[in-house]
Parts: sequence; structure tokens; C-alpha cells
Amino acid sequence: MQTIKAAVCHEFGAPLVIEDVQLAPPGIGEVEVTLDAVAICHSDISFAEGAWGGHLPAVYGHEAAGVVTGLGTGVKGFARGDSVVVTLIRSCGTCSSCAGGKPVICETPYDTVNGPLKTAGGQPLDQAMACGAFAEKVVVDQRQIVKIPKDMGKDAAALISCGVITGIGAAVNAACLRPGQDAVVIGAGGVGLNAIQGARIAGARRIVAVDMSPGKLETAMEFGATHGVLAAEEKPWKAVHAALGGRGADAVLVTVGAIPAYNQAPRYLARGGKAVLIGMPHSGAKADYEPVVLAALGQGLIGSKMGDTVIQRDIPWIVDLYEQGRLMLDELISGRWSLEQINEAIADTKAGGARRNVVVFNRG
Repeated sequence: MQTIKAAVCHEFGAPLVIEDVQLAPPGIGEVEVTLDAVAICHSDISFAEGAWGGHLPAVYGHEAAGVVTGLGTGVKGFARGDSVVVTLIRSCGTCSSCAGGKPVICETPYDTVNGPLKTAGGQPLDQAMACGAFAEKVVVDQRQIVKIPKDMGKDAAALISCGVITGIGAAVNAACLRPGQDAVVIGAGGVGLNAIQGARIAGARRIVAVDMSPGKLETAMEFGATHGVLAAEEKPWKAVHAALGGRGADAVLVTVGAIPAYNQAPRYLARGGKAVLIGMPHSGAKADYEPVVLAALGQGLIGSKMGDTVIQRDIPWIVDLYEQGRLMLDELISGRWSLEQINEAIADTKAGGARRNVVVFNRG
């Protein structure tokens, strides 16, 4: 075991505590990654607030990038010194979901409580989302990482691990948008901006961003939206239909976990369109639909976890797009913070104005 610094959650809704924790060496098929950057995702905040329950104490954080510094037995394709992104997509590779090309919904359970993390006193410490990346180092399965160019900025690369693949993947993999189709993206935060980029990359004809903030709608236009509609309007779907030439959208991507957004999503759809459910409401929250309308109009609702991403396939493609200047990553970063400032970074994220805040580790 080695001692590292981590931001630990001891009580739901309370500030995280920077303290020493113990990290085990990598086991069979595992790698140790010394982190350079980890972004603040709303999922981390929801977990820390107790929205989905879970074991405490816990270390959250799952959108990270760094350098491989340790290898367990059986690791193939990686070496010490490799620059990598770290994702929460821990997959066995052999279950029905993995074999069917859906590693994001792997059916093999992983015990995060009895993983590589322990408190300084040796007690169980939850490695939340199989990452525990609000820390100086992580030990994860080799299937959770993908190599990136050594000269790629780790702060930008970290964003790929969740927000970018979730948004782009929702448009490309889940919605299967085709050139010439129309898309609506509800929510222009970090995931929403990437859903907009995904729709643009997929060749969408018109992309309408819907958000409560005029400032976010302006940002959405920078990332590829062709129109913006304020969600605060009495019936925003009417403005969306007008922007789309009188019909609805082929795909509506709901990137926020707000129930009103889910209730309204079908109203934006064209006949035969589908709503892609991406944002994560709190446990127990319920949405209301009229099934007869969906059935009569041939519409659909589908869930999309992590953009239905296959990281070994999709992340190299995304990196290439970024290096070609066809994908905006650096522009997603709102602020850079130290690990000691993580509670300030979380507060700034919760305030609603940030695209993505990133904790950057100074390794000297």
C-alpha cells in the first residue's frame, strides 16, 4: 500500500475533506495512473449530495487523465510512461452486453467498496464509479483507459473521459443521427455542448439548443447550434418547431436531469423521432408521458449511458477530431483548480455558469 492525497466524502452534502488515504498496488489486469487532471462532473456532485445513495466514506471523480506509473500482471498494450485518459467504463469483455458491443452496461458487478482504496486507518473506502479520481493516483482495470498523444494537454484530455463521450456518443451512437436530420439538445452545459458537437459532426441540418440561460444559448451557438430557444418560454417547443420549418426534431437529446425537461421532450419530436435520455435525475424521480401519442406517432424513448461508447473505438476518433481542429475541447474548460480548492470548484460548478471545471495536479 502507498499513501496518497484524496478528497474524501464522509457525509452526504458536506464539503469534501483532503486527507491521506491508502492505495493498493495494481492487481491482475490493473494499472496505476498518476493523475494530471480530473474534471468536476455533475454526477460526482449528485453522488456527494446523496442523490443515489452509496457507501461512505467515498472518493468520487471519474473524468481524468494522467500517466501510467504501475502495471499489474497480465496487462497488455500499456507501458509505464504512457499518457492515458481514465474512464468509469469498467467492463469484463465477456458478458452478453460486452460481447454485444455495449461495454457501458457490462453485467459483471465490481465491488467498489473493497477495491484498491482504504482510509489511512485501513478501513473500507469506496472507489466510487470504479475510479476514485479525486486523488493523486488511481488503480483501475486496463479496459478503463485509452492511450492519448503524449503532447496532448491532460486538462483537455480529461474531459473526453465522460462529458465528451457522453454527449458525442448520444448523438452519434444512441440517436444515430444522419446527415440532413434535425436535432434538439435540451441543456447547454458540459454534456449538452458535446451533444451539439456530436450532432454537428454527424451532419445534422439544424441543431436547436434549449436552455434556461441566454448566456448558455450564446455559447451553444459557438459549439455548433444553429438556433437557440429559451426553456423559460411558455411553450418553448413551439419556437423549436418554428425553427425546424414547422416540424419536430428527428432526435431530442435530453442532457439535464430535470424532470420538466423529460416531461417536455416528446413535444419537440417529429413523427418517427426519438428522445434520447442522457441526464440523470435523482433516484425516485418520475416523468409523465402519454403512451398513446408515442405509439400513434411512431416515436421512441431510449436511454443512453455514457454515449453507448466503446472507448477503444471512440476515444482515438475523438482525439483525432480534436487534433484536426474539428472538435472543441480547450474551450470547454471554465477554470482550473488545485485539489485543495476542490470544494470551491464544486460550488462554482453548482452555480450553473461553468462548462467544466478541472482540478489540475502539480506534480513538480
